[in-house]
Amino acid sequence: MPALLFQFNEAISFLVNCENQEEIDYYWDKLSTVPEAEQCGWLKDKFGLSWQISPSALDEMLQTADREQLGRVTEAFLKMKKFDLAELQRAYEGK
Repeated sequence: MPALLFQFNEAISFLVNCENQEEIDYYWDKLSTVPEAEQCGWLKDKFGLSWQISPSALDEMLQTADREQLGRVTEAFLKMKKFDLAELQRAYEGK
């Protein structure tokens, strides 16, 4: 019987909701092995599996009805590889 080969792609991924920057840093440091695949909180591990390491607070920020606030947060996170929670909070607050 031939061996089955399975390759991961972005259709299969895990989401880790983090409560603070310490958790974001912990999972990022443990899992990320493909720097060129890092973008907007996404990374790939040594097996090629995709992970999204995301602050729980981002979900709340993105639910705002304030379009300017939403635009600032979106613009901030699109520039990031690993999420910087303090920077996202500053963008949300308009600082």
